[in-house]
Amino acid sequence: MNTTTYKLILIALLFISCKEVKDTNNDQKRVWELADIPTLNFYEFEPMLTTTSDKVQVINFWATWCAPCVEEMPYFEALADTYKKEIDLKFISLDMPEHKASKVLKFAIDKNIQNDIILLDDTRSHYWIPKVDQDWSGAIPATLIVTKDQKAFYEQPFTQDELANELKKFIP
Repeated sequence: MNTTTYKLILIALLFISCKEVKDTNNDQKRVWELADIPTLNFYEFEPMLTTTSDKVQVINFWATWCAPCVEEMPYFEALADTYKKEIDLKFISLDMPEHKASKVLKFAIDKNIQNDIILLDDTRSHYWIPKVDQDWSGAIPATLIVTKDQKAFYEQPFTQDELANELKKFIP
């Protein structure tokens, strides 16, 4: 076999091996594949800390092992669904990159997460935590809300009402 044939076989095998995972109880089905959860270092992530968009950027730092993080995620999902035109929600996972497939992906599937998840892979937390917010201790859950003109940081878990009240301050 020549090189082209090997490449075609490899592509076919990769295509066949990709499984769709769907939540059949939800009309808005999200198909999660490994490629859907990008892994970024802080330099790649840093531009997300500012915006020129008219949408409110909501960045939630979390991990699969953080119970308060997991508890508040449905509130973020519900409000992002309610305010689809006004909010851009990103969940920034602080799980270990080697847990991307075993924990983060499984979590996204099990919880039917509809918004973007990004895995932050940068062990220099002493460097990047103060760049997110100078007063952040590094505890999670933590949330950054950014507009063209405003920035607010919260190092706390939210109830659904608390989160809704905070987001209303940013939504025109």
